[in-house]
Amino acid sequence: MSSGILVLNAGSSSIKFAIYGEQGDTLNEVAHGLIEDIGGAKPHFVAKARDGQKLGELHPAAEPLYDHARALTDLLAWLDEHPELPKLRAVGHRVVHGGTLYSAPVLLDHAIVDHLDNLIPLAPLHQPHNVAGIKAVYAIDPNMPQVACFDTAFHRSQPEVARLFAIPQKYRDEGVQRYGFHGMSYEFVASRLPDLIGERGHGKIVIAHLGNGASMCAIDQGKSVASTMGFTAVDGLPMGTRTGNIDPGVLLYMIGQHGMGLKQLTDLLYKQSGLLGLSGISNDMRTLLSSSEPAAQITVEYFCYRIVRELGSMAAALGGLDALVFTGGIGEHAAPVRARVCELAAWYGIALDPAANEAGATVITTADSRIPALVVPTDEEGIIARHTRRLASTV
Repeated sequence: MSSGILVLNAGSSSIKFAIYGEQGDTLNEVAHGLIEDIGGAKPHFVAKARDGQKLGELHPAAEPLYDHARALTDLLAWLDEHPELPKLRAVGHRVVHGGTLYSAPVLLDHAIVDHLDNLIPLAPLHQPHNVAGIKAVYAIDPNMPQVACFDTAFHRSQPEVARLFAIPQKYRDEGVQRYGFHGMSYEFVASRLPDLIGERGHGKIVIAHLGNGASMCAIDQGKSVASTMGFTAVDGLPMGTRTGNIDPGVLLYMIGQHGMGLKQLTDLLYKQSGLLGLSGISNDMRTLLSSSEPAAQITVEYFCYRIVRELGSMAAALGGLDALVFTGGIGEHAAPVRARVCELAAWYGIALDPAANEAGATVITTADSRIPALVVPTDEEGIIARHTRRLASTV
């Protein structure tokens, strides 16, 4: 039996996982899955092989409370029952927030976990659940090496001016600044570019991570220079159900005219807006692209328009542009979105190759395009696995 790495992405009511087997210097995904409705009435566990074949399924009892600890106990027990799968030697976690301290993945100890607890006010919708997964693994196996990989870490290279808000110092001292997210996706995609486009891949790159959560990042020499996301993952581009950039005066209006409190504003910003709120139809880009409703069409147009507006901002932060890269679920699979973005950005010197775009080719621009546009699938779980193996090897 080979050794392996477990990667966890713990949310409020679900845990996504992936299992990687070690073969010499390589890591290969051998299984992935989802535990959903944690804390709900119908918990569900499913594991699949890399090719999609179902490897296992459980419908655990909801009583007593099916929490993260029970979910991970079931996952580790299921692994023990399948000796053909790798024997775990470390667990890697996606953690949304690393604050100002963590600019790279870290091998966890209890002091670091306590510090991650202290960051919960910076990401109250995500951080508690990420930390709950870490604590649950410690409770099951205190000796299992664990590694935290932070969505914010990649952006710690940004210059101070890119991280500031024009607010009083006392709030900045509390950690109110721009952080940026989707860092592991950007790290992975940036690492692939030199192999795909040569020396240009080390240059001034804008990567658009487009999915239910969406952001863009300006990268120079492999380092983050600016990001559309800021203090939270609700800023920047419109997303599936999140507003993206919005005038703070709108929120003041909602408070004054509609009496909205914290919970109502949070629901508005995170759950009722974005593609869903604008269209009134769906938060799923596939549904919107297939719809003939005018509301769906203007929503898609708005999404593309905002991407191109932010592309200008990112190019300005870089002082130029050497390549545009699409990744994420929409970026990788929605050819009409890529086509419209490239059409709106043609003045940069981006010349779309429609056939290559429809085929999902790596390079979707013509040979004489001044700026190449690429489609590069991301692999956040894979990069977490690699960082985890590296750090766990030091134990």
